[in-house]
Amino acid sequence: MGTSPFLDRLAEGPLLCDGAMGTMLYARGVPLDACFDVLNENNPTLIQAIHAEYLAAGADLIETNTFGANRFKLAVHGLEARVREINLKGAKLARDARERAGRDAFVLGSIGPLGKYLAPLGTVSAEEGRAAFREQAEGLLEGGVDAFIVETFSDLGEIRLAVEAVRTITDLPIIAQMAFTEEGMTFAGRAPVEVARALRALPVQVIGANCSVGSSVLYDILEQMLPEAGALPISIQPNAGLPSRVGERLIYLSSPAYMAEYAFKMLQAGAKIVGGCCGTTPDHVRAMRAAVDRHVPTAVRARRVSVSPPVREEAPALRTAAPPTPLARKLEAGEFVVTVELDPPRGHNIEKLVQGAKLLKERGVEVVDINDGSLGRVRMSVLPTAVLVRDATGLDINMHFTCRDRNLMGIQADLLGAHAVGIRNILAIKGDPPRAGDYVNATAIFDVNAIGLVRIIRGMNEGRDATGNSIGEPTGFSVGVGLNPSAKDPDKEIQRLLRKVEAGARWAQTQPVYDLDLFDRFLARMGKPPIPVIVGILPLHSYRHAEFLHNEVPGISIPEHARARMREAGERALHMGIEMAQILLWEVRRHYGGAYLVPSFGRYEVVAEVLDALH
Repeated sequence: MGTSPFLDRLAEGPLLCDGAMGTMLYARGVPLDACFDVLNENNPTLIQAIHAEYLAAGADLIETNTFGANRFKLAVHGLEARVREINLKGAKLARDARERAGRDAFVLGSIGPLGKYLAPLGTVSAEEGRAAFREQAEGLLEGGVDAFIVETFSDLGEIRLAVEAVRTITDLPIIAQMAFTEEGMTFAGRAPVEVARALRALPVQVIGANCSVGSSVLYDILEQMLPEAGALPISIQPNAGLPSRVGERLIYLSSPAYMAEYAFKMLQAGAKIVGGCCGTTPDHVRAMRAAVDRHVPTAVRARRVSVSPPVREEAPALRTAAPPTPLARKLEAGEFVVTVELDPPRGHNIEKLVQGAKLLKERGVEVVDINDGSLGRVRMSVLPTAVLVRDATGLDINMHFTCRDRNLMGIQADLLGAHAVGIRNILAIKGDPPRAGDYVNATAIFDVNAIGLVRIIRGMNEGRDATGNSIGEPTGFSVGVGLNPSAKDPDKEIQRLLRKVEAGARWAQTQPVYDLDLFDRFLARMGKPPIPVIVGILPLHSYRHAEFLHNEVPGISIPEHARARMREAGERALHMGIEMAQILLWEVRRHYGGAYLVPSFGRYEVVAEVLDALH
């Protein structure tokens, strides 16, 4: 077989493949049981937007959205007659995305297992399997792929059929990758050494492993495959760790920095292609880009096209003229901000809330937070509550916005509506699950997490929706995020905050704090906070109140010495709680960007008394 542009590039230095397509589609609201492949025809803009993100992150190789586009898997969705069209369109979408990005990247035609066992274990004959793989490969070839990647196979016999089918129609390069378990074996019980020998004997140009496990296990598998690979390059594409099920969601825990560290180690060991599989996002690929560049010769790197996102020609015309909100202006100027949380009413009468807001305004408060179904309890919708309070008082509104009750379309619709009526401060938070409140059987959506929500808002501020479509004039949101100093894993919480900042957060707002020394030590884990921090303060009303918050409310931890003071105060407990909150408020003012006061039981007069500490 002759050479090819792809193999020529690989000979110059290591290449970076993209990450997960399915993970990105799921994050954008596509159900896990949907047919991802048919989106090439039904929602091409979405697929191209994901390709564009990976290209902008620095990927040298992008895989077509065709992993399951064979006749057997498509038959589950009644689409077995559209194999050619779906694969052809998948290849063209990836090629078009590459052209738009102006990147010197390569399109890999992705082919996965058939989804049915071959005979004698199953009912699919070798002839039927070979025909199905060939049918898929023909569509990809017609669409213009640069090479093929047959990936995530568990059966050496099945991957051999896939390679043979591709090779009957083209001599384009083939990457052949198998999947392994945590025990370092394929699901059919083959060891890495045996797999490497078998793949080397096939008419392929690159062998390797992907999926099922994370970086650590695949690094060990790489080391075992290398001595048996001969002259063939090896490709390694791990998952972002093992998935954990949280409710109905699969969450992958490996950070971009962790995957980048292992990518560097894999390249040092001898891998020639690195990338990611399930759970891997453009953030992971962007981090791995730096690791790959350290292994690319300087002269070669200088010839390669910059990985910066393409500049949109229409961008200057889409700049928003919206001025900063009062909250954003104060934070940017370094002024101390005081905001008070207001819970929407359980019914539809807003009068008590408005009166409480007016009382707070008389005490000098300029910003109020409107909660969004905290503790999983039903109250009036947050957006109309925010508008009614704003119109009745003139206060600046910081609207809490959760991911729990809205799918991806609803999130964007509500955000656009909020901006249209002038609500532009958004606290982007995941939201308490229904099981924490009155509706334990209600279904939470969580199409995205808080980091994803911040990214959506940043995109709107740049004039596009979550799929990359233009929304016309950009929004002018100022977005804050939550921070939990009582998190069980403080380092993980700090890393999440840094990811939120990278996504576009402008300030952080904490859960209630009762020991500022402990909080200072918590933040010291990352040095100086990269954004202003607004510290939560919730005045205690009684010893029973303190014990309830400490033991039953997620995210709140009250030190023993504070609970002891409330216990010893007896009938003066409320006075003690106010005094403790005043002292804390005074100290917060000296060191942090603001204070976020949280009334309990609708007692706004208690918060008003706490505010006297500032006068």
